[in-house]
Amino acid sequence: MAEKPLGIGIIGSGFIAHFHVRSWQSVRGADIVAVASRSAERARELGAYAENLGVGRDVRGHQDIAELVRDERVDAVWVLTPNHTRVQVIEQICAEVRSGRASLRGIAVEKPLGRNLAEARAVAEAVHATGIPHGYLENQVYAPRLTRTRELMWARGARRSGSPYLARCTEEHSGPHAQWFWDSEAQGGGVLNDLMCHSLEAGRFLLTPPGTDPDQWLRPVSVTATIASLRWGRDRYAAQLAQAYPGLQDYRHDPAEDYASATYTFVNGDGEPVIVEAMTSWGFIGSGMRLSFELLGPEYSMNSNSLRGDADVFFSGRLGDDPDAGAEEMLEKQNAEQGLIPVIADEPASYGYTAENAHLVRMFSAGQQPAESLDSGVSVTELLMAAYYAAETETVLRWPVDLAEYVPAVATRTWHPRGRRDRP
Repeated sequence: MAEKPLGIGIIGSGFIAHFHVRSWQSVRGADIVAVASRSAERARELGAYAENLGVGRDVRGHQDIAELVRDERVDAVWVLTPNHTRVQVIEQICAEVRSGRASLRGIAVEKPLGRNLAEARAVAEAVHATGIPHGYLENQVYAPRLTRTRELMWARGARRSGSPYLARCTEEHSGPHAQWFWDSEAQGGGVLNDLMCHSLEAGRFLLTPPGTDPDQWLRPVSVTATIASLRWGRDRYAAQLAQAYPGLQDYRHDPAEDYASATYTFVNGDGEPVIVEAMTSWGFIGSGMRLSFELLGPEYSMNSNSLRGDADVFFSGRLGDDPDAGAEEMLEKQNAEQGLIPVIADEPASYGYTAENAHLVRMFSAGQQPAESLDSGVSVTELLMAAYYAAETETVLRWPVDLAEYVPAVATRTWHPRGRRDRP
């Protein structure tokens, strides 16, 4: 008799939760059976969305996380809540497991693991104490454009000429979907914490041979970084944020960074120096979210740009405004509804969500530990905090470093960019 599908509980009901649910259309061996959200209405909406897509099985809505974890049909949970709730949510889940009131086979946590290193370690330590397999939800290292090209680079290039030495990874779009992302205290910073977690881990992934843990292959040596408020701190755009998100901090006086770049130097398992260049922005206005990746080695290279898409469509300006049109149905963070627009036919698959969730389901079902673990999330958070510190102090930060108690100035709203003119 075939084993019954793994029952998945989704904790969180925002934009990323919908992306994960969409990906489940191509995930076998698991059904979404429960959703928890602070809003009962949103929990019901996400549950209905899962059922309409054929990936939910009698989805129950909960406002109480402990109640969802105790649901006998829930075998594994996906934690997709905002950053400032992460530690509290994980502690609730783990308390239910340790007490024996709940039995889980897996816990998956969305990126970044915490707003700072102390929080990331608290999340990992709480889950470690349960003994349950765990996964860090970093979708880009499961993206087909990276997994396939890395396989080719290492099998055909590195095998004959040596390991790769430079990875360049960027992620850019026009800004987040929800108010808490813009709130530097709730989010833990700005675009560096929000997006560089992706670009950094993608770079580490590309520079590491398949089947090897990046933490074992790459030893950090130094980092330099720059953060800036380039677009959203300007009067016009700060006013737009204030209108869109009442109560949000004033970006004219207390911005979060909307641009970040960092250069990390590592020594790899061959004893060679290698570099990850990561750049992220909330100030890109173009044909949707742009993800680009490059890998350079002695006799080979690869590059990928998500905006090449699967196809292009064109809508004339003569069509006029369509109140029912939604540009994001073609591409995430699309800024236009007319003109030439690239289309990604299956965004959850292209961005890695489908392969990520399929892998975690297989591993949790088998009682095994996924390769991208919460320990990976802790390592990424430490590297992000190092970049913030290097940017704040305008120094080259060298390892070993102790960032256990460090909190970025952006996250405490005490970061005031140089060059910003005084305002009343």
